Amino acid sequence: MSRSSRSKLTVVAPSVEPGMPDRTPVAFALRDVAVAPENLRFAEPADDGIPELADTIFAAGLLQPLTVRPGRGDEHAAMALDGRRRLLALGVLLEAGRIGDDYPVSCFVETDLARQAAAVVLTNTAVPVHPADVIVAIGKMLKAKLSVTAVAGALGYGEVEIRRLAALSSLPPKALEALRAGKCTLRQAKLLARLPDPAAQSEIAEAALNGFGFQEWRVTERLDAGSITVRDRRYAVVGEARYAEAGGRIEGDLFGERADVLLDPDRLQAAWTTRAEAIAAQLVEGRGWRVVVAVDEPEIDDGELEPLGYGYGMGLSPEALADWRNASADVEAAQAALNGRVLADADVEADLVAYLAARIKADSLAEPHREVTVLTVYADNATGLDIRVWGPPAPDEVEDAVTADGEDDEDGEGADFTLPAHTPRIAPVAPIPVAVAPKVDLEGVNHGLHELRTDIATRALIRALADDPATALVAVIARLFTVVVLEREMGKGSGALSLRADAYSRARTPPIEALDGDVRRRLAERQAAWETSGLSAMGWVDALPHGEKMAMLAELAALSLDLREERTTSLRRSARADAVEIAALCQADITQHWTPDAAFLGAHPKAKLLDMLDEMGAGEAHAGAAKKDELVALVAERAAERAWAPAYLSWAAEPPQDDTVEADDGAAEAPAEDTLAAAEDGAAEAAAPLAA
Repeated sequence: MSRSSRSKLTVVAPSVEPGMPDRTPVAFALRDVAVAPENLRFAEPADDGIPELADTIFAAGLLQPLTVRPGRGDEHAAMALDGRRRLLALGVLLEAGRIGDDYPVSCFVETDLARQAAAVVLTNTAVPVHPADVIVAIGKMLKAKLSVTAVAGALGYGEVEIRRLAALSSLPPKALEALRAGKCTLRQAKLLARLPDPAAQSEIAEAALNGFGFQEWRVTERLDAGSITVRDRRYAVVGEARYAEAGGRIEGDLFGERADVLLDPDRLQAAWTTRAEAIAAQLVEGRGWRVVVAVDEPEIDDGELEPLGYGYGMGLSPEALADWRNASADVEAAQAALNGRVLADADVEADLVAYLAARIKADSLAEPHREVTVLTVYADNATGLDIRVWGPPAPDEVEDAVTADGEDDEDGEGADFTLPAHTPRIAPVAPIPVAVAPKVDLEGVNHGLHELRTDIATRALIRALADDPATALVAVIARLFTVVVLEREMGKGSGALSLRADAYSRARTPPIEALDGDVRRRLAERQAAWETSGLSAMGWVDALPHGEKMAMLAELAALSLDLREERTTSLRRSARADAVEIAALCQADITQHWTPDAAFLGAHPKAKLLDMLDEMGAGEAHAGAAKKDELVALVAERAAERAWAPAYLSWAAEPPQDDTVEADDGAAEAPAEDTLAAAEDGAAEAAAPLAA
């Protein structure tokens, strides 16, 4: 090719700032481009992959511009420092007559000598190809009847990646435009490609192009609707082999980013039920128990039955207590033996049965005076299966509940005693100043959720009070003064402390291990110590060191707390006011021992869960698209990371206000004037104001 036939080159002026060169590509005719002699592979012949590269360039065009320098002397107008193979592939097309010598070759022109030298040894001086261009190019190649293998070899990609990008090439133009414009990420484009409806794809992509953001939740909501994945609790016990034997099919995700989908959930359920029933049969063999198998922990319809296992060793003889503790240790060991195991494997079944049998034994020994009649078996994320044993409650004496005035309490929470007629009145009846309890948020809260919230809050304050003997002493003395001297709030539900020596409980609800469960364990150990002492209760307590007495007082007072409210229409204002003062005195903070778990969060609607994420500063764009169980797990994880819990679970006082507050028991409105003085021995000053 003679110099006279070359096109005249317009050289791009060098950048004023060497670090910011002009990267605008310039088109040269193919006849004006040659390989620069300083190119490291200048003398190497064409390799075997050049013909395939030529086919891909012919189908999709030249995606990556060459890097060239201006020609010198008799050289061509543009001398390629990087892009020798692409130029050789264009030469193959020229020789075959598939393109002409005027074919435009896109090039970056380097005029800076330092950058020219770098271009010789580096291949990354040019702007990378945008993924959207690669996707479009692959689509063109496949339409040109090139095989996936040929395309993969030409582009240097794996065949699996070519298949994935080929799936993206079928996206509507608006989606690829959004990807190129940075309005959506490659991951979001893959998510969009999974939708079978092109119209929905275009609608979501257009919203992103118009500045409304990529509405990822709309995609995940459609993909998740009705889908069951291999992360399902049942699949851990069933496994791939049993699922396949049952005729179940699995659909893998082409992009390898989402869990494989189980296409036959009914067959998964059948396989899980078969295995769960077989394991349950081994557990009840020869016992005559009724067995209930369900995915979620079932509730027994029979109101006469209650679950066992929540006794924490209370009321046991020293021998029975030792047996229960040994059984509990066996449970922990059996559970540890399952950690990291594939629960679906046949050789794990014996260990799984051993764990469940240990659970049954420990729960039965915790309350040996009760009979077991029902066994429930359900799915569990950690151990695959879990159990609960049920039986009739222990006999209990029940007395008619009446108020101190001898009338039935309309809420069913009257006292279990009447005030004797001859009891002298020590002090005149007068309004008792109470702390201002926080305002109760009942919006969107039903009775069941309200009861759950106050239940958790009660348990949290139990733990806080048990750890603060000085505050417990104040609470007990104040309660006695109110009942004995002032003759007020004697009915059940009137105050926070119930000095009838009732341990707090909620029907069919286990203790929370880190909260009231810890207090129950302490008292069970004290009972065992008393039983081995040979002394009367009075003599044994009298012999305790002062510090032990105070600690025990705190534990007993704490476990007598009862702040649960069964309905949103039965708010206990006096009890709440007590709780505010107690919480302030012992600086109650539930997050020191507990953060919201699945059992608590699962009772809340999705809107409340999303509000929790916002409150703790952990809101995520895709959270609204998550399923309920996924959202529960997310909130629990974020709360644990941040040591966060809703403020209402710690009975935090409202800040002082100037407006009037309504005193309990119909007291007249009065401005909030006083604050609690510091507790005895330097206890923390209460933050709750009092209503005169």
